[in-house]
Amino acid sequence: MAAQPGEMRALVIGAGIAGIQAALDIANSGYDVVVVERLPSIGGHMAQLSETFPTLDCSQCILTPRTVEMGHHPHIRLYTYSDLIGLEGEAGHFRARIRRRPPYVHWDACTGCGVCTTKCPTRVPAEFEGGLGRRRAIYTLSPQAVPNKPVIDREHCRYFTQGKCRVCEQVCPVGAIDYEQGVSIAEETVGAVVLATGYQLMPLSRLPEYGGGAVPDVIDGLQFERLLSASGPTAGQVRRPSDGREPKTVVFVQCAGSRDPEHGVPYCSKICCMYTAKHALLYRHRVHDGRAIVFYIDIRSGGKGYEEFVQRAMEEEQVLYLRGKVSKVFREGDRVKVWGTDTLSGRNVEVAADLVVLASAAVPDPEQAELVRILGLEADANGFLNELEPNLAPVETGRPGIYMAGAALGPRDIPETVAQASAAAAKVLAQFARWRLLVAEPGHDLATDEH
Repeated sequence: MAAQPGEMRALVIGAGIAGIQAALDIANSGYDVVVVERLPSIGGHMAQLSETFPTLDCSQCILTPRTVEMGHHPHIRLYTYSDLIGLEGEAGHFRARIRRRPPYVHWDACTGCGVCTTKCPTRVPAEFEGGLGRRRAIYTLSPQAVPNKPVIDREHCRYFTQGKCRVCEQVCPVGAIDYEQGVSIAEETVGAVVLATGYQLMPLSRLPEYGGGAVPDVIDGLQFERLLSASGPTAGQVRRPSDGREPKTVVFVQCAGSRDPEHGVPYCSKICCMYTAKHALLYRHRVHDGRAIVFYIDIRSGGKGYEEFVQRAMEEEQVLYLRGKVSKVFREGDRVKVWGTDTLSGRNVEVAADLVVLASAAVPDPEQAELVRILGLEADANGFLNELEPNLAPVETGRPGIYMAGAALGPRDIPETVAQASAAAAKVLAQFARWRLLVAEPGHDLATDEH
């Protein structure tokens, strides 16, 4: 800790559920928080989910109140569509440099009416929908986006690529479109940092044995979440990406890239067994005459109500679990052939599926390596952050004043992520409390003091 009282403001990097929880905990204690998020809106992967395991609660019903609270909180300053590019100083006196990418829309003037996003003539695959849906060249990530302000995709906008169009500028009722916007740099002084950068799924292109992304009816878990979601590209109906037909046989492949030192990553991605059971169960709820088959190595369901949830999928929903590794997935006609081995019976298995859902390995966010360099932290061989001490200091880093939470340290589920985010926030608040003691006058009642 710095010898003198430090700046009692916090910086949170990443605005998924970990960053949201940490920021709200700190802000609700009366301290200012600066939040930096790379995407145009907050929510992270949780915003893409349909339901959460093991309760099957609506993900948006849980998340949206928190994103709205964060977006309107008087103690939170949001830098979305932004990146941290520098951090100097020490605990209590960090100087952060933040690069704000141009949205080509004056967000202060924009009312979020959505006229521009409906009139734009360009349609491209939507990243939020895993490429299964389409968006315009000017867009918001989702209907529940916070902030609900559009950005222009420069790579696909006709004005930037062809020098013509400007439809969004013509229809904007408040004149918020500005094609001349450039990158801006903001500087913030903070006393503590919470790193909550989250995870990504291993790209299908890195899994050649499962089609390598070239088979349209082989998708990953987040894409299947969007098919299940009422706000997704199919309004919650399970449809094959290739032809829009309802799949009658769906194969779920666990450990796709996980626990595979030769072709993928050596570690267990921890959440796959549970979300695969959820996917199979929800698929059976939507396609009552459908057949769900799960290939697994073994089932790891450590958590409150987790084992019971998996058993429910097996027994009540008649999901067929086959213990074995899938060796190859390929297209044959209008079906997807899955070759595997049932290791319990010792027999080879061939399934003609309509859709294959891969539980792809959870890997560090690609931007995390650069942040590790900027912040002067340490990462393990797989790119996840190293704790100061795994047992007794699980949210502290080797650099005083910088804490971490969530999947930046490794794969974990939502409850564990939220608990860890609150732990990181508690560390920050304890640090601020010590500094308040240093600046308090003798006999002053700290309970009524405003920082």
